[in-house]
Amino acid sequence: MLPLSVLDLAPVPDGSDAGDALRNAADLARHAEALGFRRYWMAEHHSMPGIASAATAVALAWVGANTSTIRIGAGGIMLPNHAPLTIAEQFGTLASLYPGRIDLGLGRAPGTDQAAAYALRRNLASDENQFPRDVVELQQYFEGGVQRVRAIPGEGLDIPLWILGSSTFGAQLAAMLGLPYAFASHFAPAQMMEAIRVYRSSFRPSAQLAEPYVMLGFNVIAADSDAEAELLATSIQQAFVNLRSGNPGKLPRPQAGYADSLPVAARGMLDQLLSASAIGSPETVRRQTVAFAERTGADELIVTAQIHDHEARKRSYAILADVMQPAAVAA
Repeated sequence: MLPLSVLDLAPVPDGSDAGDALRNAADLARHAEALGFRRYWMAEHHSMPGIASAATAVALAWVGANTSTIRIGAGGIMLPNHAPLTIAEQFGTLASLYPGRIDLGLGRAPGTDQAAAYALRRNLASDENQFPRDVVELQQYFEGGVQRVRAIPGEGLDIPLWILGSSTFGAQLAAMLGLPYAFASHFAPAQMMEAIRVYRSSFRPSAQLAEPYVMLGFNVIAADSDAEAELLATSIQQAFVNLRSGNPGKLPRPQAGYADSLPVAARGMLDQLLSASAIGSPETVRRQTVAFAERTGADELIVTAQIHDHEARKRSYAILADVMQPAAVAA
């Protein structure tokens, strides 16, 4: 049956602060665990007032302490921002605290703008081969054995690596290394089908993974009625428009009729960005989620719900879990 997971961007809703967002993250993770979601991931973003998960490993340690069984991980760590040894130690620490529960998804984007990327790295020189080299170096720290420099904690621990991407570059790398692939279709769906094709057609088995495995990002905003869900969805619509306008902020409150107030070009942009989404009543969400899974052949969906009200966000995940019970959809 189709596994479902949670991607929590740790949103900071308008009227709240980062502390509220991180407490909500732990509450959502407990909720997802009780509902039977497979994994709970957080993402590394920087210099964004509406996202509280910049220190991703620290935030995951907090979530791990508040849960018991659900897999927790990064979706992802933006590896160019860090020395591979640092990430090996951070996630080795997490895996030592929460054995058998840690995933490590790796991306090659900075997760921010150029100014913040420079503040993180002090160097914006581009080398397309550096990310693959860093991934391999990170693998070697976990494998241990022959290196002079050792990741302690980290060495010898079983921490599954994933490659994240929004283009065919990540698909090719994941296939070459025999790693599972997570595509950012929840905000960048344009190359999704081509990336899936490239990954599956060129996959090479590895010690970690015998067959290709694709997880796709998917927006779900579920409520008791289509009208209520569409109103809740105006928060993420506003957030995307603000981001594309160079004015990122906290997650806005819902605004009735928001999309209708936008120019045609902005509405078209939102339609494209949110094409990997299910928004509506329980039946609408079930139908749209099943259709997306069947069209893409996804092995797993990782679901994000950018909803201003935390209780409404939890309700959205509960509706999804209910309508996508094993009887509802075959893998």
